[in-house]
Amino acid sequence: MKKKTKTRLGIGLFILIPFLIFGFWPLGNPKYNIVFSKEKIDYRQAYLSKKQPHLDSTPLPNIIVILADDLSLMDVSRYGGKNVVTKNIDAIGANGVTFKEAYISSPICAPSRAGLITGRYQQRFGFEINIHERYPKNRIEYFVYANLLNTGDWKVAQHEDWAVPTFEAMHQQGLPPTEFTLAEILKTKGYQTAAIGKWHMGYNETAIPIKRGFDYHYGFYEAFSLYAPKDKEGIINQKLSDFSDPHIWGKGRTGNCAIRKNDQVVEEDTYLTTKIATETNEWIKAHKDEPFFVYVPFSAPHTPFQATKEYYDQYAHIASPEKRIYYAMIHALDDAVGMITQQLKELDLEENTLVIFLSDNGGATYTGAADNSPLKGGKFTNFEGGINVPFMMQWKGTIPKDMRYEKPISALDIFATSAALAQVQLPNDREFDGINLIPYLLDSTYGNQTPHEALFWRSEYHKAIRKGNWKLIQDDLAARTVLYNLADDKNETQNIADKNPAVVKSLQADFQNWEKKLIPSNWPRVMDYEIHAGEAVYYFPL
Repeated sequence: MKKKTKTRLGIGLFILIPFLIFGFWPLGNPKYNIVFSKEKIDYRQAYLSKKQPHLDSTPLPNIIVILADDLSLMDVSRYGGKNVVTKNIDAIGANGVTFKEAYISSPICAPSRAGLITGRYQQRFGFEINIHERYPKNRIEYFVYANLLNTGDWKVAQHEDWAVPTFEAMHQQGLPPTEFTLAEILKTKGYQTAAIGKWHMGYNETAIPIKRGFDYHYGFYEAFSLYAPKDKEGIINQKLSDFSDPHIWGKGRTGNCAIRKNDQVVEEDTYLTTKIATETNEWIKAHKDEPFFVYVPFSAPHTPFQATKEYYDQYAHIASPEKRIYYAMIHALDDAVGMITQQLKELDLEENTLVIFLSDNGGATYTGAADNSPLKGGKFTNFEGGINVPFMMQWKGTIPKDMRYEKPISALDIFATSAALAQVQLPNDREFDGINLIPYLLDSTYGNQTPHEALFWRSEYHKAIRKGNWKLIQDDLAARTVLYNLADDKNETQNIADKNPAVVKSLQADFQNWEKKLIPSNWPRVMDYEIHAGEAVYYFPL
């Protein structure tokens, strides 16, 4: 009997000891080492070293891009939202143009911002997946998260050969040093530039705002930060049951979540949404006599859910605590936008300033607060609720009031439109994907033309294309392909792929031709978010 026990113990130790040794061995695969083209880096540096003269007597217009975070169409009253009256956001569209079919280039924060700021599909330069501060450290940790913890709809990605980046490669994630930002190209025309708010396009030395063409930065680098200290008097905090929420609260304002001014950590006590607006106004006032570009990426209404009591009390009639604080945060965002537009009036800058407002993706339904209906899906999906976003522009005296534009446009067009207005000669070593929208709004000869023949989305295995009114979504992980006709079915209720095989085949061919221009993602996903759409299940890589 003792012999059998010793034998079993020996076998157990034979299995357990190697597992413990190799289980704690650090992960890291050189296949994700990122190598940047020296030729492109040199070209970029040479281009940026030369100033472009302004040969026209007309003053260059100021440009303000205001970006909300996880704000859906139905969160904005101009698009039919009923929960919050967003009078200041609405006013931008009322004073100019409201785009009905406006799209972001990704339904998740970081890649959509990378497309916006470069004017190129982010898949062209490997920014396809959200950037990550960390991956599983070793096989033990990987096993625990994948098999023992309840992560809800956030499923740990099953990579072959434990394929995660090395520590060094992980810290290269973000905007590559080969790409041009809108700020950089505008600086060649003498613009003063600032980024005030959430960055989320890289944390390394070459990717932070002050190294990417912005003269001034105030805000934070991560996907989130606290809006105020948790124990601050007059602040309401609402925790969520979602898997990601404890991590966000735990980070607080540490590391890349810290509030920074030009890469120096600063203490901040003011409610962040309001502070972003006041910081923007101070900067505009200081640069009102020279052409300026200010990028204002608010973090609202992204988690963590925090609001001042002043706003929270205005929604006492809302029973759901998640929805109540969410609406309060949107109300604060709307007031902050109003502070900026009011500043332009007071400084008499409206007639020489293009103001653009949009959201980085649809509402985050996993919070239990956002609702994109009647559109399908939300953040982390290529359904309309995830990528069809509020988008408005005003330019007093140039864009007529109360315009409505119904043809599909893209956030990529912000770069092209701004560059055209600044009369910038763009770099000629690469293809840009945006279109200057101004002629489509003001020139009658463009009346029957469409800015984009097709729009594309790709996040590893989760893909989509819109061409005309046809919309194809293909999820290779879920082995699911769906087709919608948005003219008849904007809410994507009827999959008509089986009835239109020729259309499916044609759209897939168009997508494959587009993919030939892309490179693989520079880094892998960490998780696969499980999407429940009726009885169907889809996945999205995070």
